[in-house]
Amino acid sequence: MNKVILMGRLTRDPEVRYTTNTNTLVASFSLAVNRRFAKQGEERQADFINVVAWNKTGEFCSKWFKKGQQVGVIGRLQTRNWEDENKVKHYVTEVIAEEAYFADTKRENGGAGVDSFENTFGNSVSEASEFSVQADDELPF
Repeated sequence: MNKVILMGRLTRDPEVRYTTNTNTLVASFSLAVNRRFAKQGEERQADFINVVAWNKTGEFCSKWFKKGQQVGVIGRLQTRNWEDENKVKHYVTEVIAEEAYFADTKRENGGAGVDSFENTFGNSVSEASEFSVQADDELPF
């Protein structure tokens, strides 16, 4: 089974492009996901995870997600590789988003009447929120 569930803050606004052959929308963004624990005396670290959302999910992300916003993403892990014009091989691992949710409180996201990640997954998000970057914390981007 290949399933990834992430909650983090967007490091930039989603970048939108369209495929050349089929004109399909693709939104790309990166999430800063806090690690659950930190070594004593050290700051908690974050992993920066690349996410790709296609079609309707990509359209939703490009329309509603903004830099610094906390979001939840459910999808699958995918790796790909290619060779550039200098014959150098490149490898990338990214999450292909199948579902995307707001994870900020309704007060923070303007009271939008959409399902949030917390409504979908219940208390597990509340318990994990103590490990997340808060809106007034200084973000590393």
